[in-house]
Amino acid sequence: MPTLSGTLTHTTTREIADTYRKHLNAGRATLGDVFGGHIETSSTGSWLITASGNRFFNAGGYGVALAGYRHPVIVAHIRQQLDEHPISSRMFYEPVAARAAEALAAITPAGLDRIHFACSGAEATEAAMKIARLNGCRRFISMHGGYHGKTLGALSLTSREVFQAPFRPLLPGVSHVPYGNLEALRAELAMNTTKACVVVEPVQGEAGVIIPPAGYLSGVRALCDQYEALMVADEIQTGLGRLGKWWGINHEQVIPDILLSGKMLGGGVMPVSAAITTTECFRQLDKDPYLHTSTFSSTPLGMAAVCGALTVISTEGLVERAAAIGEEILEGIRSALEPWFESHEVQVRGRGLLIGIAFTDASLVGDLLIELISHGIIVNHSLNSDHVLRLTPPATVDADEINFLLSGFRNAVEQVSRRAKNHPAAQ
Repeated sequence: MPTLSGTLTHTTTREIADTYRKHLNAGRATLGDVFGGHIETSSTGSWLITASGNRFFNAGGYGVALAGYRHPVIVAHIRQQLDEHPISSRMFYEPVAARAAEALAAITPAGLDRIHFACSGAEATEAAMKIARLNGCRRFISMHGGYHGKTLGALSLTSREVFQAPFRPLLPGVSHVPYGNLEALRAELAMNTTKACVVVEPVQGEAGVIIPPAGYLSGVRALCDQYEALMVADEIQTGLGRLGKWWGINHEQVIPDILLSGKMLGGGVMPVSAAITTTECFRQLDKDPYLHTSTFSSTPLGMAAVCGALTVISTEGLVERAAAIGEEILEGIRSALEPWFESHEVQVRGRGLLIGIAFTDASLVGDLLIELISHGIIVNHSLNSDHVLRLTPPATVDADEINFLLSGFRNAVEQVSRRAKNHPAAQ
């Protein structure tokens, strides 16, 4: 047996890549090579540090780090819990779980006061689907472009063929309608009298930051009421301030039956998610506490992270900062692209600190992503759209960091445009 220690013994990129191929995922190793073969070893604030000492501004991370990485307040909450009681017996009361639930309920819309904690966004989606089943729903309606996770139930809702095809048959009774189209949803709800559950994102992140028409969410709520369907708002990526309000649904003052949270819920340190419901929806789970359980649900270490994360978001004004900084970055990105691309070649869209850059030519997405890495900036592609590059920077960034991001972005855009169009210089 090999000796295990906290020391990194595989010191070269090639050795680590070979270990990935041998013990982890060969495709992931290929991606690591494409992205430059960097070995990440630490993180702080907005920055990721590699084994060679290079620093990368992380505007990616799939929305996890609204408060940056290793925020000292969040880490302090977790460290104290680690020193005292990291894992519960699952037999007695867990006070830190009670505190986390109370804090989360305090910032959700009125009536959403019952909480099931989990570890991943997909787990929260699965919990919501089971709660919907407990409330009589036998069919689910989600949206084209929607992303809700890749476990079997969540994958049935996630609308992308490349993810679904290898795992069919998926759950029966799931249909998809165009996002932003209330008439299509109305027609689907009216097809039969079987009680439905409608799952929708306030802004579709993985589809490429798709912002629906004004009034869409309130229209979804009205249709669910008309057809006696449950409404699930998936805010795993959009919630907790990412869109410049505590929740994306707050932009239209909509209250769903079930609200999903995750990513930033663990403060960028611990994996935590939640399905937050009305008392009526939760009633069947109240009858049997063993009906839907998980060993690491409400674990004290994760609950400490929730307490720390909600404290930081509130006391440091990250919701308001996301709105203001998002506008500044959005305008900076548009200005950087304007000299090099025509309006029909690229579209920039966003709300708060969820920003998408959609290229007509999908090849430019990968080119720009890799070029940005060479300028010390990490961004993400969109899992449900090959044409969109996505930015989810922290709300804790300062002026110098914003300047670093926008300066690097301008330089990267210039290089990509020159290669794509053989520009000798900017016009």
